[in-house]
Amino acid sequence: MKSLINIFLLSASVFSQYPADSLFHDSNNNLLQKMFLYPITKWQRLSYNSDAIGCQYSPNCSLYGAQAIHSKGAALGSMVTYDRIIRCNESAAFHHNKMGGFYSSDNRLVDPVNYFPSTNKKSPLFAATLSAIVPGSGRVYGGRLIMDGIYGLLLSSLTIQVAQRSVKNGSAFSPFYIGIALISYGGEIYGAYRTANYYQSGPKPEPENIKRK
Repeated sequence: MKSLINIFLLSASVFSQYPADSLFHDSNNNLLQKMFLYPITKWQRLSYNSDAIGCQYSPNCSLYGAQAIHSKGAALGSMVTYDRIIRCNESAAFHHNKMGGFYSSDNRLVDPVNYFPSTNKKSPLFAATLSAIVPGSGRVYGGRLIMDGIYGLLLSSLTIQVAQRSVKNGSAFSPFYIGIALISYGGEIYGAYRTANYYQSGPKPEPENIKRK
């Protein structure tokens, strides 16, 4: 009996609908978008059924990534997703409170793909230029040294080094590693721009179903 219940629960998790599924099946997606969205739909079948996997953001990182790829295309959407993954670290709540961010009804950090521009003196273009020269430095300029700038520098440096080695060794996976490196590098530039433009202290429009800390 127990084994039958386990089989039923497994089947339900495989065939049930998850948030990314509707975005994946949208007829407006091109083939490349579907290729990028497909792994997210599979990941949600694991993450949404495990108490050990959670996210401090609303929407969570997988849904955020699916929305970004669906609305902005595979290339830019992947860079936007990379930026969110970098920001989903130990210092996220600290920076969220510092900028006057909102919380959802289940106490998660409200961070939609289309965020609210901040009134500030930080230059998004200057921040993007900094990260184009030294990945992560634009985030530091935007006031997010803990841990965004550090993680951004480390992860982008790692992906670039792996891509360089794969090319040097003539690996058949070189195009894949180069693609990952381009996403991380572009994501750092975009992340720096977004940090300076959005994630600063100041008044923001109040979204629905939220609360302040």
